[in-house]
Amino acid sequence: MHRRHLLNLLLASTALAFPFTVSATQIRNARLWRSDDKVRLVFDLSGPVRYKTFSLSAPERLIIDLSGASLSGDFSQLTLADTAIRSIRSGHFGQGDTRIVLDLNHPVLLNSFLLAPQDGQGHRLVLDLVSAKQASSPVMVPRETTSNQAHPKRDIIVVVDPGHGGKDPGAVGAKGEREKDVVLSIAQLLAKRLKKEKGFDVKLVRNDDFFVPLRKRVDIARQHKADMFISVHADAAPRLTASGASVYCLSEGGATSATARFMAQRENGADLLGATSLLNLKDKDPMLAGVILDMSMNATIAASLQLGSTVLGSLAGITTLHQKRVEQAGFAVLKSPDVPSILVETGFISNARDSQRLVTTRHQQAVADGLFEGLQRYFQKNPPVDSYIAWQQEHQKAQV
Repeated sequence: MHRRHLLNLLLASTALAFPFTVSATQIRNARLWRSDDKVRLVFDLSGPVRYKTFSLSAPERLIIDLSGASLSGDFSQLTLADTAIRSIRSGHFGQGDTRIVLDLNHPVLLNSFLLAPQDGQGHRLVLDLVSAKQASSPVMVPRETTSNQAHPKRDIIVVVDPGHGGKDPGAVGAKGEREKDVVLSIAQLLAKRLKKEKGFDVKLVRNDDFFVPLRKRVDIARQHKADMFISVHADAAPRLTASGASVYCLSEGGATSATARFMAQRENGADLLGATSLLNLKDKDPMLAGVILDMSMNATIAASLQLGSTVLGSLAGITTLHQKRVEQAGFAVLKSPDVPSILVETGFISNARDSQRLVTTRHQQAVADGLFEGLQRYFQKNPPVDSYIAWQQEHQKAQV
């Protein structure tokens, strides 16, 4: 009995001591990216954390409390010039927690989320800081505005095109993963997110497993009077080591890289499975129709490049990038003369590591969220004149 009692005491004391001997999650490093309208701050962590954020005014501050975390790195290497962040402070808070304080130059709106380990990177806490002056605010209608003066406030129409489908599986991974299934899931998640956002409407080129010719995909975008067209893919590359996300736009000339040329040839070749014509100008000679089409593309390509750059920036930090610039090539699916259009390679299903992530719901959701953020940022800077977002911004200025 004495030995059993002693053993119980030892077990009890070990259980009580355990919480204090477990190593806390380490905040190892911080990285920062900036764009015209957003600052992204990423904290690299040694493990998962629970956190909460809140803001204070006079002066403006953003506080991040991380439970069970300690700081092992420092933020002195960050270049904060020309950002919303004036300085970063940190210290112990509570029992084993860390508080990080961002001293701000002006008010910001915060979007924060955690990322699980992927592509050789560990746990991360991502903070996106958008200037409150640039972000859309709740609608405030001036008193003098009457119902017959109301803005049309139409929704921005986004057409999302999951690549391939039906008899065209697209690229196939080493374990049988099919591109058409992965991109349909990502497209559906993106459409679901867009539907939740006031001021947006979304149309899917396909919402199930069936084949749609490339030119028909362009026609669908034009029929819906789309403000933008995004084609989602997860292709194969000539090299199995190629990995990461890419964004492509149409090129009036040659391709910007050998990979871009390869991708365009591969995607355009898929149309031969079902299409009888690559051009929907039936009363024209195909060569003449192509010239007419390309002549009207200048302004649309410029808008597409701006859109693509914004989306690519949003994908950074969520996944690795195959190219850090928007690539261009002669993709048939992007040849809409009046609709800004991009093709997003969410990763290469031919790459074992990319393929492993692309089939998971968590990564598909993260990619969809990144695509949404890029689209939203683009239209906040370039709202169609008769859209709800433009109406919001007009009335926001009227209240200043």
